Amino acid sequence: MKPFFIRGASPQYRLFLAVLLSLVLILANDRLMPLRLALATLASPLQHLANLPAQMMDSMATNLSSRTDILAENQRLHHRQLLMSEQLLKMANLQQENARLRALLRSEVRTESRRMVAEVMYVDRDPFKDQVLIDKGLNEGVYIGQPVLNEAGVVGQVTDVSPTTARVLLIADYTHAIPVRVARNDVRAVAHGKGKLNQLELSNVAMSTDIREGDLLISSGLGQRFPEGYPVARVSSVVRDEGMTWATVTAEPVADLERIRYLLLLWQQEVNQQALESDNG
Repeated sequence: MKPFFIRGASPQYRLFLAVLLSLVLILANDRLMPLRLALATLASPLQHLANLPAQMMDSMATNLSSRTDILAENQRLHHRQLLMSEQLLKMANLQQENARLRALLRSEVRTESRRMVAEVMYVDRDPFKDQVLIDKGLNEGVYIGQPVLNEAGVVGQVTDVSPTTARVLLIADYTHAIPVRVARNDVRAVAHGKGKLNQLELSNVAMSTDIREGDLLISSGLGQRFPEGYPVARVSSVVRDEGMTWATVTAEPVADLERIRYLLLLWQQEVNQQALESDNG
């Protein structure tokens, strides 16, 4: 019996159109970049407007804080300042010693990179992507591949930039990888995201590799994408199964990726350019 009403094109025809449209968009991706930047620029005011209620609530909460809470917070910050001052004194001594050692080794002194604080505006709800949107973009010099940190350690890198915003891919994303080394013995490895904000995995770790639960993993500087020496994760599990070729090593990021709000952008390109000019000179 034929239906009274025609429901449109067949599913096969719709699938063909969808595949054809996908191929066209893939081939025209580079040519569509100006259009994407224009759309991102148009959407930026809406993103800032959507973030405005949260900023207003934070401002109201700060203004409504009691005097007792403010005094207690001031005392905690004072104690923390004293502790940090003592650490700075040690660091100054270590920097002088490091400079003397570099002079003996005839090694160039590392140049400090430019830094900028950014605020997280939006957290991507896509279950297959771990990324956030920040309130800095091309207007501030943000670039694709730029390393991003917070007060604890490495958070991720910039993957998309518009004039006023940028997207940061977190190290926990399953497409992300970062070269690391064990702080205890300088063993090198690569930490991959697993799609879980609290878990990373080290790939191709030999059974005999000296790596233990609790080891701190820091950025190795290989690939010149992330600067060397920043905390990345701490080893949470090491499983050596005799029937497997590689050991299974998992780690937990030192940065609490579920609660990030303020991030630090590093201009690693400037440091690499200065190092290249020094080598050429």
